[in-house]
Amino acid sequence: MRPIIPDYLIEVLEDMESDTSGAPTGYIPELAAADPERLGVAFATVEGEVYGAGDIDTEFTIQSISKPFVYAMALSDRGFDSVLARVGVEPSGEASNQISLERDTGPPLNPMINAGAITVHSLAGTADLEPSARVARVIGGLSTFASRPPTTDETVRASEMAHAHRDLAMAHMLRSHGILTEDAHAVVDGYTRHCSVLVTTRDLAIMAATPANRGTNPLPGEQVVPEPVVRQALSVMFNCGMYDAACDWATQVGIPVKSGVAGGLIGALPGQIGIAAFSPRLDAHGNSVELQGGIGFAGAESVQCNT
Repeated sequence: MRPIIPDYLIEVLEDMESDTSGAPTGYIPELAAADPERLGVAFATVEGEVYGAGDIDTEFTIQSISKPFVYAMALSDRGFDSVLARVGVEPSGEASNQISLERDTGPPLNPMINAGAITVHSLAGTADLEPSARVARVIGGLSTFASRPPTTDETVRASEMAHAHRDLAMAHMLRSHGILTEDAHAVVDGYTRHCSVLVTTRDLAIMAATPANRGTNPLPGEQVVPEPVVRQALSVMFNCGMYDAACDWATQVGIPVKSGVAGGLIGALPGQIGIAAFSPRLDAHGNSVELQGGIGFAGAESVQCNT
């Protein structure tokens, strides 16, 4: 019997197409040039089935959607105590690029804001890694979550680094307080490189299905990160994944989600599916306008699709 899920996803896209408010992000010139009409949504089940509709094979940079995955790598590589000593887990209620530390001198409030994500990048892999090896660890880890070799959009990376003054300022502040112990510029460059990894909506659905499947990638059946790491990462995604719109999402959608300024969005419904969607039009919080209703509707109704 023909599965009903593709037809369901097409209906979701049709509902989302009517919202043309918002625009691609403007602070990174290369991302500002994105086609705002791109739109795609995909499900990946914990059994390894992938369904999609729309532009699910269009590549775009992963950006902040990388944050929960790199956080999971750091927890796996360094252990909970080491990571939690450098990065908190409290919602900030602030924008992603807010210079936000506990009492202005302590660790970043959580790993989903830029200050926390920059710190987390420095904690991936072992402490003695050179910057290039740390980048390789992170990008290799993202590849394992996605089940395909990644490539980096060097044009976007260069554009981001040319406008990374605020991230560099945060990194130097973190270095001054001893939160970062490595060269601030090298850490920001590595963070920017892993944010510039190219993915598709299909890739992101598989990546999201991995924490939904207790840390096991459903396609090869490989355990990517341990279950305790998954619980931690999903909890932080739930509370902090949408920045200063996180509470709205928690009450209206109720599943762990994470956005990125290129227009991607993921959600993980534990034990069932990974959800991913793509549309470059963003709202004032830096979250995709069209996808907010779409992925929320898809997540809330997914059980009825017998996935």
